Amino acid sequence: MLMAMAQNTTIPVKVGVVLDLGAEVARIWLSCINVALSDFYASHGYYKTRLILSTRDSKEDVVAAAAAALDLIKIEQVQAILGPQTSMQASFIIELGNKAHVPILSFSATSPFLTSTRSPYFFRIAQNDSSLVKAISELVQSFGWREVVPIYVDNDYGQGLIPYLTDALTEVDTRVPYRSVISPSATNEQIETELLRLMTKQTRVFIVHMWYNLGSRVFTKAKEIGMMEKGYVWIITHGFTDLIGSLNSSAIDSMQGVLGVKIHVPRTKELRNFRVRWKREFQRHNPSIVDPQLNIMGLWAYDAVFALATAAEKVKVGTSYKTFDFQNIKDNPVNSMDLESFGVSRNGPNLCEALESTRFKGIAGVFDLVDGELKSTTFQIVNVIGESEKGIAFWTPQHGLTRTLMGLTNKTKYSSSTSANKSNLGPIIWPGDSTIIPKGWDIPTTEKRLRIGVPLKNGFTEFVKVTLDSVTNETKVEGFCIDVFKAAVEKLPYAISYDLIPFMMPNGDSSGNYNELIYQIYIGNFDAVVGDITIRENRSKYVDFMLPYTESGVVMVVPIKDKKSKSAWVFLEPLTWDLWVTSSCFFVFIGFVVWVLEHRINEDFRGPPLHQVGTSFWFSLSTLVFAHRERVVSNLARFVVIIWVFVVLILTQSYTASLTSLLTVQQLQPTVTDVTELKKNGDAIGCLNGSFVYELLISQGFDKAKIRPFDNVEECDELLSKGTAKGGIAAAIDETPNIKIFNAKYCSKYSTIGPIFKATGFGFAFPRGSPLAGDISRAILSVTEGDEMKKLENKWLMDSANCSLDSKPSISSNSLSLDSFWGLFLIAGVGSLSALIIFAGLFIYNHRHMLLQSDSKTSVWRRIGVMFRTFDQKDMSSHVFKKTKLGEGNDNVHDTATAMGSPNSNFPPSPSIYSDYTCSNDPEELITILNQHKSISNV
Repeated sequence: MLMAMAQNTTIPVKVGVVLDLGAEVARIWLSCINVALSDFYASHGYYKTRLILSTRDSKEDVVAAAAAALDLIKIEQVQAILGPQTSMQASFIIELGNKAHVPILSFSATSPFLTSTRSPYFFRIAQNDSSLVKAISELVQSFGWREVVPIYVDNDYGQGLIPYLTDALTEVDTRVPYRSVISPSATNEQIETELLRLMTKQTRVFIVHMWYNLGSRVFTKAKEIGMMEKGYVWIITHGFTDLIGSLNSSAIDSMQGVLGVKIHVPRTKELRNFRVRWKREFQRHNPSIVDPQLNIMGLWAYDAVFALATAAEKVKVGTSYKTFDFQNIKDNPVNSMDLESFGVSRNGPNLCEALESTRFKGIAGVFDLVDGELKSTTFQIVNVIGESEKGIAFWTPQHGLTRTLMGLTNKTKYSSSTSANKSNLGPIIWPGDSTIIPKGWDIPTTEKRLRIGVPLKNGFTEFVKVTLDSVTNETKVEGFCIDVFKAAVEKLPYAISYDLIPFMMPNGDSSGNYNELIYQIYIGNFDAVVGDITIRENRSKYVDFMLPYTESGVVMVVPIKDKKSKSAWVFLEPLTWDLWVTSSCFFVFIGFVVWVLEHRINEDFRGPPLHQVGTSFWFSLSTLVFAHRERVVSNLARFVVIIWVFVVLILTQSYTASLTSLLTVQQLQPTVTDVTELKKNGDAIGCLNGSFVYELLISQGFDKAKIRPFDNVEECDELLSKGTAKGGIAAAIDETPNIKIFNAKYCSKYSTIGPIFKATGFGFAFPRGSPLAGDISRAILSVTEGDEMKKLENKWLMDSANCSLDSKPSISSNSLSLDSFWGLFLIAGVGSLSALIIFAGLFIYNHRHMLLQSDSKTSVWRRIGVMFRTFDQKDMSSHVFKKTKLGEGNDNVHDTATAMGSPNSNFPPSPSIYSDYTCSNDPEELITILNQHKSISNV
């Protein structure tokens, strides 16, 4: 009786359920809804409202689903509808709910087309499919796959994801070369035909986005025709992955090695208890189904019932309505399909508002609606192995791919790099029971062999040489570039079949230049081009180039001639003019410094002005041959002379060596050192016929009439030998590899200048987006970093009969310049100035009383003049003059005799000794001097 009284006091809230009851998953979801009602009111018995379910079967049909929803709204007057099951069914039912103000709660319609902004009465209690595209794109990026083909069902569910998926893949530099669309009603034969078409393509990475029932048929056919073998990659979206448990064992067996993205649900105690209750309830009503598997959509259905029951109670508490009913209903409707007799739910807007504000911790995680949808959550990457799937990583919007969720915080650094993401993945078993990461593409065995175009050349055949066998009438292609390509192909982890096809006409002539050859890839005549193809920006608009395998740059080769000077003025060439001038100035400067330091205390640096000037110059210049006989008595002067003699020693030795080289060694110098000289002088230049260098020279301002093409090294040598005066060229301009071939044969006649222009080097060309370009580039790195490239260069690019590829003519260095000696001059200058400063400081200090006279009538300039006159006088306090003044007569006689050049003297007298006899104005002193001379004569 109490139970009956409780039921009489509650307010019923009718809720419709629209599901495909013929499907096992729909019965699982309906069971979850019933268990949710029982659990909710068991814990909320005091609530005044009770949800009453009215279930309708949509029969896997859009029209039937719409009819069921219309019947529930018009006849049953439901306040909300749980479902429908698919995105196509939901599209029309949302419009019905919008018109009747009835909230539609779907836990399985995940297409981005059903964005909740289209209707305020649609609530997606599920993850929008667009929320998983970042997880898929980062998974693709982590393995470096550059092309992906989506396989999706041709309806709103399949088409809704593709724009978001394509944009996400583009952000990680992955192309979608084509799409595979399969009808939801496709037969097995139609599925097989589509898969066989995919086998003829190169891409081997597929993303499958469709419902589990159609997807299981696709994988069954894929295994039958051999598309689940080694080298293939299959990724399925969460709508398929979450329902793998509903597949039979044969379908799962055909999906071994598949990667899937699914919603991660934390394993809580509440979830474990719910699984037990649900399984018991489900098998009580469905005893024929053995071992049913609960999925995420069943959990969302459970949480949707909790949210709706909570919202209904909020609406009842906050309004004055006694019942949940409709208004504006016409009396006695003719039938339930009459759209004009629609009523409007009285509590619809309030119920929507209550749902938006409802938040709780549900079985599937935190229930929190943002714009009518569940917030983005964590995805788990799984690998289908055996009868189930194995988790290999997680993906969150905050942290990207990660091996585990433990320890992650909001401050954890987000990493989207390839290496970091790959390290965050667990071990994977790929299709075909392979543990090797698939490269993501392959050459289909059903397609024709690769057509590799090669240029036809008249010269420089060391790179590419095409010959015709007159016996077999077969074309033979060989050369350095061809061998490099073959070596790279051998290092690929897979085999490719190809044919080398010369780009020529039936008569044996070339079909065009290199630009036209490259264009053949763009129009589909060739699958690649191999040869001495220069990587250029204009060509990259049509093809993709692999990494260059030769040196880069455009260089200039010019004749060299012996510039050994035969001029009478050759002795001036060892030093540059600035070094001559600097040296001369320093000779004068050092002579002046020594004179200043010795003038007051050294008789050799006194006398008439011209004599003093000559002595100073003589002393300085005589240091060149270290023949200076004037003695220096000042320590400061000796310091200066020691430094200067060291500088002169280095300078003279360098001059001698350079002059010897000029007179004896062959001086080979290029005739031209700058390309601008050629353009300024209007000289003729040459370039290889058909090379891009011709357009490059035109763009640099060279006259077309002055550019002369050549076909081979012999013709280039002939033109350079003639010179411009005889109709030849002054220089040949071409790429570094070609010029190295030329120099290998004529290394003693020409010199290479440059690079004068930039160029990337030779590289092989492939169609835009071809994955083969990346694999060949990596193989080329392996070839160039080993000894194999050196062997190929020795085989094709060396002329052992003449000289090595790297041989260069002996070119002398330039004249000695000031740059090589400025350090020595700096030392000499600093030392000399320091000595002058010290001398000046001491002199001023010792005669400061002359500058600080108290007599104000004496001007400053007069005082300075007195200082200069004092400087010109002898420093009688010097030890040199003290010895002369205080010495005995015999000493005076001896010194004077030595100075005058007596027989005992080994050197002629210095002219400065006469200065004392001519500068005195005292008659008595002159008489004394004459008597001394007389006595000396008597002796």
